[in-house]
Amino acid sequence: RQMCIRDRPQIKLYSYFRSSCSWRVRIALNLKGIKYEYLPIHLVKEGGQQNSEEFKKINPRGYVPALFIDGDTLIESLPIIEYLEETRPEIPLLPKNPRDRAVVRAICEIINAGIQPLQNLSVLQKVENELNGDKMKWAKDVIEKGFDGLEQFIANTKGKYCFGDTITMADIVLAPQAIGAFTRFGVDRTKYPNISAVMENLEKEQAFIDALPQNQPDFEK
Repeated sequence: RQMCIRDRPQIKLYSYFRSSCSWRVRIALNLKGIKYEYLPIHLVKEGGQQNSEEFKKINPRGYVPALFIDGDTLIESLPIIEYLEETRPEIPLLPKNPRDRAVVRAICEIINAGIQPLQNLSVLQKVENELNGDKMKWAKDVIEKGFDGLEQFIANTKGKYCFGDTITMADIVLAPQAIGAFTRFGVDRTKYPNISAVMENLEKEQAFIDALPQNQPDFEK
């Protein structure tokens, strides 16, 4: 028989409060009103719990997030969000028009492929520990280079949000990156008026507020 929503196994999110990729999935789950159990994976303690044999049985790559849902464990934030969109489309995170979807996905990839991987935890650790570099300066430079292009791109797409006046996947990917940039890595918010205008609206949304690092059970100052 077809599985009903009430029959679905419990949803579990393996997450770290500061992980921007986990943060994206938290926002998506919140926007779609999906309840889930939060399972913290500390990326620093014990040499990084994501590197444990136990966690690598969940995700062999040793990264968060991982989402147990509908009897399967999914990895990588954007495929997870796309899965949620395809299986639970009632609150859409992508436009209907194929061209518009491509634009939203392009905004996602500017961040997902062009900024975040260059300043994630493992890269910053290598910059500091193996190259004797300034990890904070490295991250700031990488983010600013990416934001320079993103700022111009969304000038032609934004309304209240990254794409018009409806929250999309683009906003889900932008918010963690922008908050980290402005609060952790010293990027000057005033240099990016388009990004900042979108963020001012997103920062008022409850789904985004509830997904903030300081509102997670494993938060540490």
